[in-house]
Amino acid sequence: MIQLDLKNPKPLYEQIKERIKYLIISGVVKPDDKIPSVRELAQTLTINPNTIQKAYKDLEAEGSIYSVKGKGNFIASLDKGSIDSRRNELFAEIAKTTEELIYLATPAQNVIDIIRNTYKQKEASKW
Repeated sequence: MIQLDLKNPKPLYEQIKERIKYLIISGVVKPDDKIPSVRELAQTLTINPNTIQKAYKDLEAEGSIYSVKGKGNFIASLDKGSIDSRRNELFAEIAKTTEELIYLATPAQNVIDIIRNTYKQKEASKW
């Protein structure tokens, strides 16, 4: 279900978040599907449970998963409003970052190239 790249400089919790988001986007997991508990996933991946907990906490804050006391964690239903809201938040982050890059005299083509290359990498790796 989830594989980590220990050579990747990206923190493990970020890799876990990305993999779960990919599973949601690709339809592998559906709304209300139960995901492994923190303990189960930590044992499977042989990493510290706190790492899993951080990833799950961030995913819950973003609205990608929800927890039910005593039952576990589940995939959240993403309605059009929540998707649009999250997309707008991310666009605002891009705008803020772009403003800082402009301040640092970064050519627009460099920013465009980074975005284009990121899309190509994600499409090629399938996350």
